[in-house]
Amino acid sequence: MTTFVDRVELHVAAGNGGHGCASVHREKFKPLGGPDGGNGGRGGDVILVVDQSVTTLLDYHHSPHRKATNGKPGEGGNRSGKDGGDLVLPVPDGTVVLDKKGEVLADLVGEGTTFVASQGGRGGLGNAALASARRKAPGFALLGEPGDSGDVVLELKTVADVALVGFPSAGKSSLISVLSAAKPKIADYPFTTLVPNLGVVTAGSTVYTIADVPGLIPGASQGKGLGLEFLRHVERCSVLVHVLDTATLESDRDPLSDLDQIEAELAEYGGLEDRPRLVVLNKVDIPDGKDLADIIRPELESRGYQIFEVSAVSRLGLKELSFALAGIVAEARAAKPKEEATRVVIRPKAVDDAGFTVVPDEDGIFRVRGEKPERWVRQTDFNNDEAVGYLADRLNRLGVEDALLKAGARAGDGVAIGSDEDSVVFDWEPTLAAGAEMLGRRGEDHRMEEPRPAAQRRRDRADSRDDADQEFDEFKPF
Repeated sequence: MTTFVDRVELHVAAGNGGHGCASVHREKFKPLGGPDGGNGGRGGDVILVVDQSVTTLLDYHHSPHRKATNGKPGEGGNRSGKDGGDLVLPVPDGTVVLDKKGEVLADLVGEGTTFVASQGGRGGLGNAALASARRKAPGFALLGEPGDSGDVVLELKTVADVALVGFPSAGKSSLISVLSAAKPKIADYPFTTLVPNLGVVTAGSTVYTIADVPGLIPGASQGKGLGLEFLRHVERCSVLVHVLDTATLESDRDPLSDLDQIEAELAEYGGLEDRPRLVVLNKVDIPDGKDLADIIRPELESRGYQIFEVSAVSRLGLKELSFALAGIVAEARAAKPKEEATRVVIRPKAVDDAGFTVVPDEDGIFRVRGEKPERWVRQTDFNNDEAVGYLADRLNRLGVEDALLKAGARAGDGVAIGSDEDSVVFDWEPTLAAGAEMLGRRGEDHRMEEPRPAAQRRRDRADSRDDADQEFDEFKPF
């Protein structure tokens, strides 16, 4: 059974916002007491958080679909709906979040580091919140906004200071077992180590972590063996330690060729050129191993490597190795820039920035893109004429109609609001005429020739009273 997983594809979906409520307050002797519909609750977020007690992505390998709860709809009596609960997913330290294209979205390092993988939808406003001086009793409410959903890839990169690399059966697991309290599986056959093992080493006042990476073979950077799957675990290390087997029983192998092949794979993988290297000649407690170590040592020193002859069985040279690694780790930590508290930079949008664009496409449809128009469309109930009219008023106040006129749109042209995959398309009918064709001679406006309905009714009532008074005067006795 698989007990270690370091790469998973996670399907996340945030909660939807609750719908607003359209309600009118009613009580005895007060049948129309005004709108009292509450707002819908916010949908829950999907949040990734680093937890030091989690060491694998195994849970998400078995259950890759995760969804937060939806917000509750609003109710009458100005009662707002309950917000949806956030779904918090613990991940190991060193988890990298990528999108489906392989672009890094977040690098989660450090206890408590969080990343919102999916944002919950906003709750819709109730008709009480939509009431205004012009619209005193709205007969509609806004719909809740759908939550974000999508796929993210989680990759675990081990957070360790030292990485042991080498061929299978070079003695890496034995070495980490005697340097630290780690208890990896040790056997006399290749690929005993199938997952990275971590151990904590104390050398003087320096405490550092050491990782035993599964054995590499030629072609590991292209996916052969277990190399490609676990090479990512050496990316965060401050120092690389080549563990060379000086007592190998394979006739076609020798420590120098092993070193060259491992270095070639690391170069092919990339990004590790600046890491300092140490060379450990292991198994020198065996006579043949000691003889071979003496033969190849001058060649390794000529290449600039720092050499340590050790034996995991007799523990020869382990103290010198651990303190040398502690010195390199301490230097790397001192050279690392200090992390400062994240500064919150607020960049307000310009006052005259409408926040949308109007672009005609090849089909002759004018496509409106922008955060506000798209959100308003998602929250509109198109089965309610009053809600559609409210949407038209908001778009007009935002300046969408003026932008359409400038882009060359005419009455009857198709207008789409939203993305190419999910948009609302309608035939545009301007709410206001352009103005030039409505004007006559200078100083005249034919819109004023016909009286307004209310004014006309007042005139009609005044005329009727005048006629009644005139008839009364005709029959009044002298």
